[in-house]
Amino acid sequence: MKNTYVTGYLPLIAIILYSMAFGIYVESEIIRLLKKFGLYSGMLEFFSGNGIRLTLFFLASLLFFMFFSAVKLIADTMIQLSMLFFSKDRHGFVLNEIRFGSVFYVLSGMLSLLFVDYIVVVAALFLITTLIYFIYFVYKTYSTLTPAGLIGIVFFHVSFWFAFILTIVYVCIKLYNSFLKSLPI
Repeated sequence: MKNTYVTGYLPLIAIILYSMAFGIYVESEIIRLLKKFGLYSGMLEFFSGNGIRLTLFFLASLLFFMFFSAVKLIADTMIQLSMLFFSKDRHGFVLNEIRFGSVFYVLSGMLSLLFVDYIVVVAALFLITTLIYFIYFVYKTYSTLTPAGLIGIVFFHVSFWFAFILTIVYVCIKLYNSFLKSLPI
């Protein structure tokens, strides 16, 4: 008997694994910066070294967990919206078929824990896995799409994520520039 909900927990596991990988890296970088600025030895007078590391790891992992959860929510919404606009599947059978794609994220999340010292590798793993998932998504939905629907679904996702990332970069640059202008020189 095949249960459609058996893969329901995989996105949560993938988010936890990636949050841990990024959290470990950020924790080690914060510790390095604290030592560089001479603050770490002062902190050791009040807290244990393991306590500082655990707290920083927990906070960094929590921030990344919230980030990846938000991205997952947006991605799921965009997938269902694109299926509404372009798919001939009105009953959601394709959504059940593409759930298996979260296995890709779980496997790459496990792999990312091996490369926590190399943030570029972890980020590249995430991006490559996202590309593989998108190809898997298009492959699984292809049977319910017309040729125009296939072009539409690809264009919809590429344009949305491009605009979304571009907006975030723009806001960060504006914030950075306003911060620099506010500094007394």
